[in-house]
Amino acid sequence: MIRIENVSKWYGDFQVLKNCSTSVKKGEVVVICGPSGSGKSTLIKTVNGLEDFQEGTIYVNNINIGDPHTNLPKLRAHVGMVFQHFELFPHLTIRDNLTLAQMKVLKRSRDQANKRGMELLDRVGLIKHADKFPPQLSGGQQQRVAIARALAMDPICMLFDEPTSALDPEMVGEVLTIIKELAQSGMTMLIVTHEMGFAKEVSNRCMFFSDGNITEENAPKEFFETPQSPRLKEFLSKVL
Repeated sequence: MIRIENVSKWYGDFQVLKNCSTSVKKGEVVVICGPSGSGKSTLIKTVNGLEDFQEGTIYVNNINIGDPHTNLPKLRAHVGMVFQHFELFPHLTIRDNLTLAQMKVLKRSRDQANKRGMELLDRVGLIKHADKFPPQLSGGQQQRVAIARALAMDPICMLFDEPTSALDPEMVGEVLTIIKELAQSGMTMLIVTHEMGFAKEVSNRCMFFSDGNITEENAPKEFFETPQSPRLKEFLSKVL
């Protein structure tokens, strides 16, 4: 579903991604963890073209992200993205947040978009809040709405960029529960997170990102119990 091949990126003279290569199969859940500032979020944003890159290739469902002829807005409509800070429209109701892109991008009727939006809002346990505005909800509730909004576009895969990092500790669990349910349903997901317990429980594979590159990747058991690189051992000793 996702292939990243020898991808490098610079901000001016600073190289933020260094020859990164990995892949995510259909139905696979891959977690990227690592220290802050290592380039994890930049990598995940290159996957749907929110960040450009100077070297290498990225394919999503066999579509070349870096090809200038690729219709990126069309592709992004089918690649769900959930950010750290929700990115909901504060002046629109939750209902309208869920229906707007469906009508504008997928050309669904208001009734069709509303039906799909309410199904997903019910799935994340927030149907009774449909006519509230985002600032009236807690951070955890807003992030669950953001996940429902992404799912409303019927994505072929989902990208999560530290979806719990902006939440109070009490709210983290409710968001991770939704992501776990998505994993169990067979959704292809690439997740940047600092939640190590969640990574161990949900992922098919874990990647350690350090200094702009994928330093190590393995199945969760081996990743956490028998890390190979000194840098991963040091990281795990501090976060576990």
